[in-house]
Amino acid sequence: MHPTGLTADNARVQRVSNFDELLRTRFENGVNALCWERRLDGDFEEVIRKLKLEGGINPLDEEELESLELSEAGKKAVEQMLSDMRKLRSLGLAPELNGVIGYERDDDPGLLRTDVYSFHADRATDEADTWLCTYLGPSSEGLKNEEALRHIDDPETRAMLLDDYGGKDDEGFAEYLADYCYDLHYAPRPGAEVYSFGVWNLWRIAVDYPGCPVPPCIHRAPDSLPGDPSRLLLIA
Repeated sequence: MHPTGLTADNARVQRVSNFDELLRTRFENGVNALCWERRLDGDFEEVIRKLKLEGGINPLDEEELESLELSEAGKKAVEQMLSDMRKLRSLGLAPELNGVIGYERDDDPGLLRTDVYSFHADRATDEADTWLCTYLGPSSEGLKNEEALRHIDDPETRAMLLDDYGGKDDEGFAEYLADYCYDLHYAPRPGAEVYSFGVWNLWRIAVDYPGCPVPPCIHRAPDSLPGDPSRLLLIA
């Protein structure tokens, strides 16, 4: 078993060996996720202990991290995270580093669950991609496209949404689905195997935008359980 939980037959994911390769490799031939598998030095648990995190998503900035009183191992962990942040900023991206103690969940999802715990794809109006790294805690999870079914392609679900819209399957219905992001959420097919993004690995994944040469990468935040460690997550 690889650290990411990937198997050799996962044709949607391509491994790379460094940051430059991660940046320059094209999404093609069905590959919609690139993974730089790596092992990072440092005590990330010490960092999370020293931070005064509240529930939900806590944005972390350089000044806050550099002001923490840490051991050398803790300082090394901060250096690793800030190095990734600076690399992504140099590309013109706007990376965010978050301490996460649970995400907002659709306790009453209404017609269809659309929180980050649901398998989903990201969307953009122009060419773009998403970068992800979990430094601590449960990592993001992925689902191969051929093992996923869009909720709106399930006849019963589509009929329910169409009834809520007003019963007419027209251009307005497509806009309704997009407005509520119903068209971006998926269910695993029977027998589907969820794979883990793993800890420390830096990922670049394809999003849904006009003209994208591959299907978007389907992923979700991991379900958090009582007693699970807080997450340190980089996203851009």
